[in-house]
Amino acid sequence: MVKKRIGVYPGTFDPITNGHLDIIERATNIVDHLVLAVAVNDGKGPLFSLEERVAMVEFELPAVMERTGVFIEVKPFSNLLMNFARDQGAGTIVRGLRAISDFEYEFQMAGMNKRLTPEIETVFLMASEKCQFISSRFVKEIGKLDGDIRGFVTPNVREKLLERFSEDS
Repeated sequence: MVKKRIGVYPGTFDPITNGHLDIIERATNIVDHLVLAVAVNDGKGPLFSLEERVAMVEFELPAVMERTGVFIEVKPFSNLLMNFARDQGAGTIVRGLRAISDFEYEFQMAGMNKRLTPEIETVFLMASEKCQFISSRFVKEIGKLDGDIRGFVTPNVREKLLERFSEDS
């Protein structure tokens, strides 16, 4: 019997961007089941609540699952990532890299995670060239200042961002 390859792609997803969706779709090439782990991460001061972020991510997944044939689920988490991954039966942590500046932090984290849980591998996926510059932080800044964010997020996420910014003004 072939063992099912389960991967965990963790993030704050505040909000989920086209860059995240690119990594998610590409991750389906290396796993049979992908768990999107939405971090509580109150330290980052998210724009959206955990429930809102989970709902936005869940909204985007049916189209990806239909295209790829891979089951993807969304789960919030607030504990140590490696404990969460072990609880999911994961053998892989998926991390996206946009630029060299991301690498040093991710490399250190991967080393610590490997020491904590040697049986789980971290896999780095480089963002495609059309998504290398997209970050949730920049999308929020551009959107808040009435910039055009259509190329960076899906229509649903754009609508949620615009609603949130109109509430804040």
